[in-house]
Amino acid sequence: MIALEKILKGFETAESRWARFGPYYAMFPLDFAFDVVKKYSKEGDYIIDPFAGRCSSIFAGGVLGRNSLGIEINPVGWLYGSVKLKPADKENVIDRLLELYSKRNYYGQAMQRMPEFYRICFCDEVLKFLLSARKNLDWKNNDADATLMSILLLYLHGKIGSGLSNQMRMTKSMGMNYSVEWWKKNGMTTPPELDPCKFIIDKINWRYDKGKPKVTESAVVFGDSANELINISERAIKNDIKFSLLFTSPPYCSVTNYHADQWLRLWLLGGSENPQSFNDKHKGRFVNKVEYYQLLDNVFGLCSTVMKPKSTIYVRTDKREFTLNSTLEILKKHFPFHKLKMIEKPLSEETKTQTQLYGDKALKPGEVDIILTR
Repeated sequence: MIALEKILKGFETAESRWARFGPYYAMFPLDFAFDVVKKYSKEGDYIIDPFAGRCSSIFAGGVLGRNSLGIEINPVGWLYGSVKLKPADKENVIDRLLELYSKRNYYGQAMQRMPEFYRICFCDEVLKFLLSARKNLDWKNNDADATLMSILLLYLHGKIGSGLSNQMRMTKSMGMNYSVEWWKKNGMTTPPELDPCKFIIDKINWRYDKGKPKVTESAVVFGDSANELINISERAIKNDIKFSLLFTSPPYCSVTNYHADQWLRLWLLGGSENPQSFNDKHKGRFVNKVEYYQLLDNVFGLCSTVMKPKSTIYVRTDKREFTLNSTLEILKKHFPFHKLKMIEKPLSEETKTQTQLYGDKALKPGEVDIILTR
């Protein structure tokens, strides 16, 4: 097995190059994910993460020889996770890129009708290409299309020179009006001119330079954990499978809207060209405390049916009173015979919390690791 140090430092191996794939708000620090998997499970074990995000826990499990299963409701996180677990062959990805690029001029008229935000954010060549990708990539069903789309999502926006866009943040999609006003105020109304085909091919070549990662049988399901866990539980019982480690970080109550934060990437996946509030259950900001409690109660209750009697439950959560107390109460309810351990401020003073890593300076309380063992 590949040395853990090579995965966590540098980009010397395929595993290290794909491990950090996909910027995502509130993602697990990579070394934390690998450390937990290594400490609380062994090779051949089954690991589950019902709130997988960009799937750092699942990738860590797969690389370290565990059979890992994640669930993610946000298509951006799901694409990042599923692709880095099993990227398509490089040649097929580049073939699809060239095919889409050849069709870009069909979208010239559609480009002209786009809101001002898009015309300032992307140059004409990039915007026509993105419209072609948006229309033609079957990212839900085709491995090559999924891999290419995930790479486009990764580089869709960021600092000038590092992505396809005008100056923007990489992790979160800023609002349309805010962005337009900021660009105008700073004299940046002309997006950078670049060849999207050459730009993305260079990124593909770098990502695949060390090959594809070697991952034990692992997967991430696209869907709502509250629903998907019912099917997973039935299949696990049928195949006599029990999980040794539940390793996750649920959404924090009233902190952020994970779908609204990714509205521009969701547009590329076929969503609305105007940012919208996501009012679907389990897709919003979790301001309703009753619904938030019910979600955690339902998900952890279903997880308890697939865990081994002697298992580890490792949950990183928000230190604020309601989220922490609710999580503790629910975990004790569903794992009553496990021994409880809590680690406050699991990240050092020098290391920012998951949310602070991406500029959310208002979140002062920090985080807590809840560890239940038996």
